[in-house]
Amino acid sequence: MAEVHIIGQIYGATGFPDHSLFCKWGIHAGGAWKVLAGDREGQSQVDNPVNQEAAFFGHPIDIHFATKGLQGWPKLHFQIWHQDSFGRNELYGYGFCHVPTSPGMHNIECQTWKPSGTYREQITQSFLGGGPQLKNPDLIYSSALRCKLVTTAMGTIHLKIGVILRNFDKFGIEC
Repeated sequence: MAEVHIIGQIYGATGFPDHSLFCKWGIHAGGAWKVLAGDREGQSQVDNPVNQEAAFFGHPIDIHFATKGLQGWPKLHFQIWHQDSFGRNELYGYGFCHVPTSPGMHNIECQTWKPSGTYREQITQSFLGGGPQLKNPDLIYSSALRCKLVTTAMGTIHLKIGVILRNFDKFGIEC
């Protein structure tokens, strides 16, 4: 079987309206993909920078897959959350990116968005906090239904990912 090893980190996030952010992440792959080692999801610590516009996570990603086919190539999906001074968590954005198909080190910038909600929900959010969230998190990386959502652009997640491919040449795939 061909193997893909993904090693790297969620470096940080920029462009969000407030500080004190943390990141939840996961990886989605098709049915022909099997996890040999590593975690499929995780969460970073809360970073609350005082004098900087960026939040730094330095959260590691290390996952090793085996596959019988290329269909369902892995995608990373993210949720960025803000934690206020009372410890309440508010969703600040969703995002996803494909794992690069070429071996080597890659710097990736993942744009995020959040559901806008109705006018009433926006007014409620400005006074009480919170806001609309997706009931089905599969919409983050499923483009068929995501295009029907009304969203607001948010910040950017920065990743440094290394991709190692093994035995792809035995299956006629050039790297």
